[in-house]
Amino acid sequence: MNSDPNWEDFEFEEEEIWNELQKKEKSAFIAAIVRQKDNPEEVEASLDELERLADTAGITVLGRYTQKRPNPDRGTYFGKGFLENIRTHLLQVGADMLIVNAELSPMQARNIEKQYEFKVIDRTEVILSIFHDHARTREAKLQVKLAELQYQLPRLRRLWGHFDKEHGSVRSTGGSASRGMGEKQIEIDKRLIRDQIRKINSAIDHISTHKLTQRKQRDNAKKICLVGYTNAGKSTLFNRLTDADVLVQDRLFATLDSTSRQLKLSTGAPAVISDTVGFISDLPHHLVASFRATLMEAVDADLLLHVVDISDKRHDYYIQQVNKVLAGIGADKISQILVLNKKDRVEERYSKLLERHYGTAVAISASQNQGIDELLEMVELVLMDNRRYYLHLPYEQTSLVSRLHDLGRIEKEDYREDGIHIQVILGKMNRHLIQDYIVEKPN
Repeated sequence: MNSDPNWEDFEFEEEEIWNELQKKEKSAFIAAIVRQKDNPEEVEASLDELERLADTAGITVLGRYTQKRPNPDRGTYFGKGFLENIRTHLLQVGADMLIVNAELSPMQARNIEKQYEFKVIDRTEVILSIFHDHARTREAKLQVKLAELQYQLPRLRRLWGHFDKEHGSVRSTGGSASRGMGEKQIEIDKRLIRDQIRKINSAIDHISTHKLTQRKQRDNAKKICLVGYTNAGKSTLFNRLTDADVLVQDRLFATLDSTSRQLKLSTGAPAVISDTVGFISDLPHHLVASFRATLMEAVDADLLLHVVDISDKRHDYYIQQVNKVLAGIGADKISQILVLNKKDRVEERYSKLLERHYGTAVAISASQNQGIDELLEMVELVLMDNRRYYLHLPYEQTSLVSRLHDLGRIEKEDYREDGIHIQVILGKMNRHLIQDYIVEKPN
């Protein structure tokens, strides 16, 4: 008998390690390494993004620092002099911590905090904190919890090191240091975390199975999925296309849950559209893995609407990063329309130039309801392989005319002495119905 819980019955512990780690720090410095091959402008842009992430996590950035190095230091990531300078500045302005624009190894984070006596977190930890705060549904909470546990597992020694430092280590009567409370707890906690990871994985598998069943029930419906860099405007577009009421905020990762709705196409063909979690550069691999149930929507789609904010000067870089993640989850071969969003914030000439540059792209403003009809036309063209046909039907085929009204979009319908003349937009999959009645374009 399977003892693993159903995902709907999975209970979270009241006192979670992650919650206990959420101190009330509100200020920080951010820092990055600049290698010789790095573009300084790209480094600054990446730090701008880290600052936005920190702001979303409720942390005020008081300053930023970079160090030119060929490679990170194996033990402390940055060099000794750089870290001593950071420590001095942290004390001077009263900042609570340093945020590193990379994922630190457990050893690097532990060494920095032990040797330089200030708190340090990495980019991944900031993203996890945001995900933790924004998870609303049980599905999202499960996926975030899994990512948190996978991040914590190799870092338990550092976490319990803080405990020993605050409470003091227990020493034996002989004067030699015994194992601290943290040391004794590490192995116990590892077993507990591994057990939780196993249970959550099982719960997420239940979610995946449930979603697979739902998809099979709507196999006749075309599946469309919105993807894009975080804060590109996917949820605003989703609401515009479906009249849904998905949360829209000018914050990173406002959407963590996959939401699906029916999309009405002019042809009447059944279609379902889904909104997904936003992508970001260097998205931690364990986060991608944890959100497999949500990202299944993209992998299983017939068409991806790749939404990009063209008012952001780094939009081309963001397109590359999203395509990189799509390739990583096996969704890079799916048909894709590039949706150039927020065209109301740029000159029309610029948006037209980008449409030509990217080929299969359409410029819109989801918030201002601009270009939505053009987008839907392109969706039908790509998704249904729609074509315009001119038909000449005998009157005994009036039942076919009725069916064409359901399957396609009738543009002209003329009843003459020699029969019914129709101009219709129809998908390739239904061409066989009209094959015998197609004529050249009439005068």
